Amino acid sequence: MKYGRLFSSCKIGNTVIKNRVVMTAMGVDVSHHNGKASEDTAGYYGERAKGGVGLIITEYTRINENDGVVAPGQLSMSSDTYIEPFKQVVDEVHKDGAKIFVQLHHPGRQNVVLFPTFWRMNERLAKVIPGYWKLFFSITSKYDIDSLNDPKMIKLMEKYMKPLRAPSNVPAGLGLSPFANQKISPFTSEDVHRIIRQFIDAAGRVKKTGADGVELHAGHGYLLNQFLSPYTNIRSDEYGGSFENRVRILQELIGGIHQRCGKDFPVIVRLTVDEFYEKIGYPEQGIHLLEGVKIAKALESFGADAIDVTVGTSDTHFMIQEPNSFEQGWRRELVKAVKDAVSIPVIAVGVIRTPELAERLISDGVQDFIGLARPLLADPYWAVKAQNGNEEDIQRCIGCLYCMESYEKGLINGKPVECTVNPRTCRERQTPLTPPEDGRRRKIVIIGAGPAGLTGARELAARDFDVTVLEKESAPGGQLRLGEKPPHKNRIAWCYEDLEHQARKNGAEILYGTSADRQLVDSYHPYAVIIASGASCVKPRIPGAENEYVTTVVPVLDGSLQLLHKNVAVVGSGMTGIETAELLVKQGNRVTVIEMAEKIAPGAFNISVWDVMQTLNNGETTFLPGRRLERIEDHKLVLVQKNNVREILRFDAVVLSLGVRSNNKITDELKGCCEKLFVAGDAFKPGRIKDAIHEAYKISRSLS
Repeated sequence: MKYGRLFSSCKIGNTVIKNRVVMTAMGVDVSHHNGKASEDTAGYYGERAKGGVGLIITEYTRINENDGVVAPGQLSMSSDTYIEPFKQVVDEVHKDGAKIFVQLHHPGRQNVVLFPTFWRMNERLAKVIPGYWKLFFSITSKYDIDSLNDPKMIKLMEKYMKPLRAPSNVPAGLGLSPFANQKISPFTSEDVHRIIRQFIDAAGRVKKTGADGVELHAGHGYLLNQFLSPYTNIRSDEYGGSFENRVRILQELIGGIHQRCGKDFPVIVRLTVDEFYEKIGYPEQGIHLLEGVKIAKALESFGADAIDVTVGTSDTHFMIQEPNSFEQGWRRELVKAVKDAVSIPVIAVGVIRTPELAERLISDGVQDFIGLARPLLADPYWAVKAQNGNEEDIQRCIGCLYCMESYEKGLINGKPVECTVNPRTCRERQTPLTPPEDGRRRKIVIIGAGPAGLTGARELAARDFDVTVLEKESAPGGQLRLGEKPPHKNRIAWCYEDLEHQARKNGAEILYGTSADRQLVDSYHPYAVIIASGASCVKPRIPGAENEYVTTVVPVLDGSLQLLHKNVAVVGSGMTGIETAELLVKQGNRVTVIEMAEKIAPGAFNISVWDVMQTLNNGETTFLPGRRLERIEDHKLVLVQKNNVREILRFDAVVLSLGVRSNNKITDELKGCCEKLFVAGDAFKPGRIKDAIHEAYKISRSLS
């Protein structure tokens, strides 16, 4: 077998795991709002089991309904009422030979006071008021995570909301943490004893479901991590201060669970071994690797059956949810340090995208089990494809972080996580993996081989339609071919590479260097046409935009325009704008980023912005938010602030990143050409990769 070590069995405690592929815990909020497992929960986990993983670790599962709630669709094991619903999940996973552990969790200070204040009341109201949840989320979805920093909201939370419970009154809010401004009430010793009992009781319920073990979440800055860290634990009782006191809660939890559930019921610990506070300017704070290894050894001595190595907290969560600047396998040395110090199995993630890397990490003795999180959102069948030698069929995670962005949105709209490249994620029961082969070789013409066009080709060819894709360029990808050009964005290419492979494998014909027109399309006598012709960058109607030293981002990104050691203005600070600025800085230019909104990259996901800013802040970059570009003349930009103050700045070159316009000329030309005409992706409405793929998927699955 090509990946013999990856697909060999291994034990955790006395439990045999059939291979070394572990689906690590991810909060996806696919359960009922009362914490009970649903048909969708079973579908989500069951599909990953069918996809060949050896062990599934559930998303974080709460242990009480008061201060332990952290998300709307989060699983719960806080009482016996949750046992029966979760049994269907366990049965679904066991059916395909995988094991399942439940991750037990308490958020501590990493939460929003709205949850402990209102959630119990919400659960009660939902039992007696039809449509209550829909009403609730229609109200909360008007806000976003940034609303927590609004002075009025801060005052409201301080006055009316219950405090968060944590080991010590050390608020979150450093770095990128969204949990600033939340009031905290430290646990008393009696509270700690109560929490320990709740963890142990929850583990007992997990065993009754038939699940195979539990994982204690002592990572990512949550409650148990807060006890372990010298930064967040400044207690003076038996659970704080010295190393021995800080680890005491884990000692009592591991011992208590083994006493309740038996030695043959594995207890593993997800452990942050380095909080990386130096990344946000606090090098002396928190857990560093040396102490993280010491904690891992202590956990082994307490009876832990495995260590699930991780890093970071909410303050440094760009180390947890790594953006694309992080190389594959970047955690290797951190994990190896733990592996060398303990004799129990070690599980770890760390931007592991390929079976080749996974096999090498095991062969090199870095870890015993390969943790996969986002890759299994992108492709639930990653493991079985690798095991069967079909790794080229894997839909690879492109690292866009939309899953994390959609998770944050889900906190206020109540919807489960979405994946850019896999429209079925968390919706497995609603849409079958294999569509009905009902195309009856009816002809489909698709115009454009970008993500929308290739998704349509893949899906419709799988349904036995006769699909031809017409692409005017010589290669696939559309706008993604520009999106992959900024530094560290090469994985974006995986999206269209994988889609093209899948479309061809399903039988679609793709013709490059072929421009579509009415005559050509008519010659196919199509049953349906999907126009996925994309969009193009445009110069707005600003006086001076037509000057030769003014350009859009396109020639900068495609390399046809080389700006070297120039003074360059980039107007527009969406992700495309700041990524273009990053490329210009790498090429030795002095860059000024100009934005009409009051902050740079408005609306963009904070981790993605942080990643680019590491380059921009270290280069010769100036940021000018709150400026409207009025005109350009003689290499000078006239900028207007809100108070009508005008600034005139001189530049060698000006790069405009002010949006795109749909390429829809062909749409009017093709009206009436066939029975069914659809417009998808940027040709319909400029958006993101996710929008193009999901809309084309929806069209392709609904076409009859």
